[in-house]
Amino acid sequence: MKRAACALAAAAALFLAGCSSGGSPDNSADGPGSGSGSASGPAPSGPGSPGGPGSPGSHRPEDRKVSGMRGFALPSWNTDDYAKPEAGAYLRQIAATGARWVTFTPTWYQNGVTDPAMHTTGETASDDSLRHIVDLAHSTGLKVMIKPHVDLANGEDRAHIRPTDPDAWFGAYTGVLTHYARLAADTKAEQLSVGTELAGTSQDGARWGKAIAEVRKVYRGPLTYAANYDEYRKVAFWGDLDIVGVDAYWPLAQKATTDAAGLRQAWKPIIDELAAFSARQHRQILFTEAGYVSQRGTTTAPYSWTVSKTTGDDEQAAAYEALLAAFDGKPWWAGVCWWMWDDWPDSGETAKRLAYTPHGKPAERVLRQWWGGAP
Repeated sequence: MKRAACALAAAAALFLAGCSSGGSPDNSADGPGSGSGSASGPAPSGPGSPGGPGSPGSHRPEDRKVSGMRGFALPSWNTDDYAKPEAGAYLRQIAATGARWVTFTPTWYQNGVTDPAMHTTGETASDDSLRHIVDLAHSTGLKVMIKPHVDLANGEDRAHIRPTDPDAWFGAYTGVLTHYARLAADTKAEQLSVGTELAGTSQDGARWGKAIAEVRKVYRGPLTYAANYDEYRKVAFWGDLDIVGVDAYWPLAQKATTDAAGLRQAWKPIIDELAAFSARQHRQILFTEAGYVSQRGTTTAPYSWTVSKTTGDDEQAAAYEALLAAFDGKPWWAGVCWWMWDDWPDSGETAKRLAYTPHGKPAERVLRQWWGGAP
């Protein structure tokens, strides 16, 4: 999820007008990064839970025994974010929800969509800060996925990246990937994503396959790729990866709603589509991102940071409940990494009361009910 690019998506939302299985604490070690590194086997699961947050139809945490990723993204927007004093508190807060995973997103940039290479900026997490926060996460009891991003410096959507010299671009990008693969291996990060929403390149299976092969030479953990919800069916290299990753920002409603049952119903055709895709690929599907801003209308355009200027805490909570209830018990579903926890001090472009974070909002209570977090 990219902040500047998402502002451009608001217009698309008007036209229309993607880490968790719920689970008990004794399954906290489970998830896509555990075991042999393959995510092709089914995950044990429990029954679904109809109804809205706190409704009589919702199961209590002790009724469930589900494995899978229960995670949050903690992105960085500056070189030293991951070394800031707040890092430890953020990780403890994430763990207190019942989460067992955290995703870190070092971001590189390129100046134009056709450029042959990408570069670091003052917004790229330093290696030292990334090592620091991975160690801190492990000491907090959280597993880690490292998920490099490539963004455009002008704020344009990264899906528009289409290099005129693909050999040069993939050569440069392979260097970025193997750099983070070594860092992931050195820090014992449990999972690595090889890319995020690079739809302009993801049909090039041959070049992606070569890049992934280089990554596997230095990192032996499970690999995924975070495809956007409208991209994943076109990705040409799922066979080279262990887990299908989807950033699950499907619009679920045509107007603002707090009806969790209705939102759960809206997931049904998407679930059927994903189940069939998982079967064809012989791989589980992980929601590498999913999230909803605390704004009225967020379910009409989950990918947008700027749906409205009106708070929508109840709609955000209903969306969390609907997703967790709809996917509970699906053996092909590998869990979710929610976008996102709190912004770093002085770095957020969106006020916390309107932002993606569920921290201190009704959506956090929904998560704690599902994940068995501290009351």
